[in-house]
Amino acid sequence: MSRLQGVSDHDAGLGAKIAFFFTKRQLTQMTGLETAGMLEPLRMYAHIPRLLNAYGRLEQAESKLDILSPRQRALAELKAATTVRCEYCIDLGSQIARQWGLSDEELRSISNYRVAPCFSDVDKLILEYAAAISRTPVEVSDALFDGLRAHFDTAQIVGLTHVITLGNLRARFNIALGIGSSGFSGARVCALPDDGC
Repeated sequence: MSRLQGVSDHDAGLGAKIAFFFTKRQLTQMTGLETAGMLEPLRMYAHIPRLLNAYGRLEQAESKLDILSPRQRALAELKAATTVRCEYCIDLGSQIARQWGLSDEELRSISNYRVAPCFSDVDKLILEYAAAISRTPVEVSDALFDGLRAHFDTAQIVGLTHVITLGNLRARFNIALGIGSSGFSGARVCALPDDGC
């Protein structure tokens, strides 16, 4: 149960109602299902309509980012979520990753990616970068960044960094407000939160 009450459909202004409608439709398309708590983070933003509008535009721009493959995006977002340990993000991210082709084995192996044979060297670079950015303090080594440069161009690195940091914004917002899992993955396999090591 979240720490604050989100804005209900009844109390939402026109802008928030529009955002709720389109977000629900997009999340349903991305995950293949609709859950009761799927709009919980957005309902919090609806307390500040101008912030909801700006955040919505940021999410729309990010959703149109096409310089990374869906797999690369899924790995980056999900590793950010598991590193920060956001239940909502792990639940949603696991279901989206599954829709984008990640296997149950890959979802189970996210937390132990360094030794998992199911990930390519490029996958492991993405996962390492997401973990490095998502830890506090952020520690991205020159060697890791050079590894990324060997596989990605400048725009792709900027896009990858953005996807990871936006995932951190989502995760930390949700955790602070007590927004938990919404049931996107149901009884299916989810990535496991990192153990903090």
